[in-house]
Amino acid sequence: MRSNSRRVESIDPIKVAIVEDDEWIRDNLAAEIARTEGFECVGAYATGEEALRLLPLHPPDVVLMDINLPGMDGIECVRQVKLVVPEAQILMLTVYEDSDKIFNSLLAGASGYLLKRTPQADILAAVADVYRGLSPMSGHIARKVVQYFNQRGRATEEIAKLSKREREVLDHLARGVAYKEIADALGLSIDTVRMHIKSIYAKLHVHSRGEAVAKYLHR
Repeated sequence: MRSNSRRVESIDPIKVAIVEDDEWIRDNLAAEIARTEGFECVGAYATGEEALRLLPLHPPDVVLMDINLPGMDGIECVRQVKLVVPEAQILMLTVYEDSDKIFNSLLAGASGYLLKRTPQADILAAVADVYRGLSPMSGHIARKVVQYFNQRGRATEEIAKLSKREREVLDHLARGVAYKEIADALGLSIDTVRMHIKSIYAKLHVHSRGEAVAKYLHR
């Protein structure tokens, strides 16, 4: 990632809003943005609710969004911001490296994902990048995104190998239905249900109901 964040190819400053509950982080980011040529801090909010109320009054070009917010979390806030200020680009700035949180943030409408340990100069460079239509991510995060989609692809391929009956059994498992109830619903004996489950585990390369359901839901 480039570190020349102070050279921004824009006539007007990039308007940035911050949604971050940690006061020290929020104030430091706001101060860095304010003193950097080519950027303007148009709002710094401690909660998603506050941001949603005030962002339309001072619409930003880019929003720096934390995930772990009090009340509404950052992922839901992304969804709501895209409704009230649809033209704003959202850059996640968080401590979380969890693949599900990364994916869900991007699915909600975020355009990039950085870790909070990223140097401030690189954060501002990423703000400029997302403003230009790019999707900046920390290198480690980008690898996780690739791995996540690779895993989803493998899960889809494995699910496709299941028979129609096995998919029916797995669908019931995913809904938390007990073995006996699965047997009754599908007109099978409980031993036949167990046989199908054993085959499902083998085809999906898993060893438990939880693992099988996780692959099914992430296909």
